[in-house]
Amino acid sequence: MLQFSRLAMVSIISVIVLATVVVIPNLFSKETVDGWPSWMPKQQIVLGLDLQGGVYLLYEIDREEYVTTKLQGLATDVRSVLAEAPRVNYESFSSRAAVTQSQAVQFRLTDATQLETARRRLEPLRNQLGTSILGGAAGNYEFDLTIGADGLVRFTYSAAGLEQRINEIAQQSIEVIDRRINALGTVEPSIQRQGVDRILVEAPGLEDPQRLQDLIGQTAEMTFHLVDRSTPTVAVGTIAPEGKIVVPDATQAGVAWLLDANALIRGDQITRAQATLDQTNGAWVVAFGLNTSGARIFGEVTSANVNYPFAIVLDDTVISAPTIQSAILGGSGQITGNFTAQTANDLAILLRAGALPAKLTVIEQRTVSASLGEDSIRAGAIATIVALVWIAGFMMICYGLLGAFSVLALIAQNIIMLGILSLLGATLTLPGIAGIVLTMAMAVDANVLIYERMREEARAGRPVVVALDQGFRRALATIVDSHLTALIAAIALFWLGSGPIRGFAVTLGIGILSTLFTAYLITRLIVAIWYRARRPKAIPL
Repeated sequence: MLQFSRLAMVSIISVIVLATVVVIPNLFSKETVDGWPSWMPKQQIVLGLDLQGGVYLLYEIDREEYVTTKLQGLATDVRSVLAEAPRVNYESFSSRAAVTQSQAVQFRLTDATQLETARRRLEPLRNQLGTSILGGAAGNYEFDLTIGADGLVRFTYSAAGLEQRINEIAQQSIEVIDRRINALGTVEPSIQRQGVDRILVEAPGLEDPQRLQDLIGQTAEMTFHLVDRSTPTVAVGTIAPEGKIVVPDATQAGVAWLLDANALIRGDQITRAQATLDQTNGAWVVAFGLNTSGARIFGEVTSANVNYPFAIVLDDTVISAPTIQSAILGGSGQITGNFTAQTANDLAILLRAGALPAKLTVIEQRTVSASLGEDSIRAGAIATIVALVWIAGFMMICYGLLGAFSVLALIAQNIIMLGILSLLGATLTLPGIAGIVLTMAMAVDANVLIYERMREEARAGRPVVVALDQGFRRALATIVDSHLTALIAAIALFWLGSGPIRGFAVTLGIGILSTLFTAYLITRLIVAIWYRARRPKAIPL
């Protein structure tokens, strides 16, 4: 067991040297590392929110608002299909306020002979969702439809359909948020799902938390609507006639626009968006481009409505209502408004990243200052050094020279662990530092098992080389068992935990694996080299 081939020795030493090289960039600032030659390692451990400062936001999907929006859209579709020839007559159709209050679309058919015709037309509006990911079964229906014998028709949102939608919305929202934050240039944001309908966002190093919250919180659902020609503006709170909607103006309090309910262009038809300066007046605008279908519709609408305004609506607010000066046939245009360079760029980011599928509500917000992060780093570093000193003192007092060998192996273990974290680009948090300290204790615990086994062999009268060999050989199974159970716990923490808990689990898991390598192989290599050099007559324990 104390025999090492040349290849084995070179491999072990190479691992330590490579880990040391990988760790070196963490000793310098990012600016310094960026200036190094391309062949040098540059990957650094990312400091988490509690170490670097930044913003912590916990969002929840607004189920009620989402259901209301979908039902109101369904109401428009129901009116359309019933109006097809031959027309299906009805009465007492739910108003927008009634839909919001009752969370249902309801009306009564006036002709009992049209029940089956109505059912045939309305059934497709139940909207069967896509195939379920779990189990491969057909998706649920989004809406439940009931048609009574008395002609009462009622649409409600399906509970099963809502759960499937919420799952899809959470995944889509994470992707949209990620695109938005990365466009800001924020350092290594962390975006994770919590539970069924919550999303955790951590943005270390961000200095403007309100801007981040505004950027994430906006649904960014942009639509273009024609403005009513006879009555373009009305007072906020005015009841809209059928086929129209009243949307408040973003810049004028109490003023709203009367718009066609049907949107001409939607945000998903926008292919590019860029903040730029208008060459005519030097004001900031957002230039956009449309896809093929959007360009065609935009060209037809602007051709037919020259000298009339159209409204650009963002999240149920009119941000601009320019007058169409001439037909716009190229599929591109500009969004004007009282933009600054930052607000124009933020709007362009929102359009490029796409709209959130549902409104997100902030249920928890924390801002960690950079100074507090520095204090956490200092406290973590002091705790690690104190733990290392105490462990080293204990091992050398209890096991003498072999205890010193354990300290060397422990230092190598820390270097390897930090090297792995650097290669993975992992985020180090304060609980992660706690995981590092814990694995230091686990590393020497393995050496304690080995040395105590050596003592037993020596007391039994075994020769030195046999006692050393048996100490490593017979302790191996116990070491593997103890580390395997700890690794299972780390995997469970990572799988079921979130945020700081996962950070702790990552460092703990990496620490356990590196401990197996260093506490057994490196310590054994050091002991083997020492034995060959000194040929001791007794074990110094």
